[in-house]
Amino acid sequence: MDKSLEVLERTLQASIIEQRAARRWTNFYRLGMAAIVVTLVFFGGQSEFEGEDTGGSAVTAKIKVKGVIADGEEASADNIKRSLAKAFENEDTKAVILEINSPGGSPVQSGQVYDEIKRQRALYPDKKVYAVISDLGASGGYYIASAADEIFADKSSLVGSIGVTAASFGFVELMNKLGVERRAFTSGEHKAFLDQFQPQNPEETVFWEGVLKTTHKQFIESVEAGRGERLKSKEHPEVYSGLIWTGEQALGLGLVDKLGDADYVAREVVGASKIVDFTRRQNPLDRFANKIGASVAEQLSMRLGFNGPTLR
Repeated sequence: MDKSLEVLERTLQASIIEQRAARRWTNFYRLGMAAIVVTLVFFGGQSEFEGEDTGGSAVTAKIKVKGVIADGEEASADNIKRSLAKAFENEDTKAVILEINSPGGSPVQSGQVYDEIKRQRALYPDKKVYAVISDLGASGGYYIASAADEIFADKSSLVGSIGVTAASFGFVELMNKLGVERRAFTSGEHKAFLDQFQPQNPEETVFWEGVLKTTHKQFIESVEAGRGERLKSKEHPEVYSGLIWTGEQALGLGLVDKLGDADYVAREVVGASKIVDFTRRQNPLDRFANKIGASVAEQLSMRLGFNGPTLR
């Protein structure tokens, strides 16, 4: 066979194999996308709230505040606020329990939930709010709890951590050793003041510490407004130091009111032992959209060199 024809034949065979493989991947992709669409349609039709049908009898509404309090997360302000609205407006709700297991998170998100609790309590003065801390109720988690009428915890729960943090790393010395030069172009004198690859500026450090102190002050004021004279901060100013205590220790400091879990509160305090979960359930489409939005915001924040205060 002529060599040119042989080469042509091999080329055609390779092309055919490649086209078959491409068709297989296209079909696989189409099937995968169809499965995703069917899943979204199926779950998207489900109710956001499990507890909408309470059966006509008095119930204790429960809302979970679980994990990091941040936009796009399960414990986002949007999710918790919607859950609060549903729980309070339900005629069968006798009281609301916030079951908290959170290390904290965004001061903005925590503050929004705090304000919403206060607003709902004003709208429905006959319905009390009880915060129940399970494993952890720290920083932003405690911020939210302090808006409740009373706070309960287990004797071994971890409670407190009333403080603010904003941590990063500095790579200046490492870059010098590696012989790497940092080139940053900004239009503002202090635009890159959080840049990890440039030396710290004493003036900018003082400024940033002021931002954190202001956020800490706001946190303290909210806690004091919620807890009032029950919080023994005058005798124990260390409650604002960022330290964390067990539930038993927190009881002596006035950080919590009593020891007990959600079942105890519903049965013995509220008097409605039937607990209905009003925690908002996001369908897959919502979760996907929120994750994309949060990811974009996070990437933008990283690009701008900004790492904001965190209640942790």
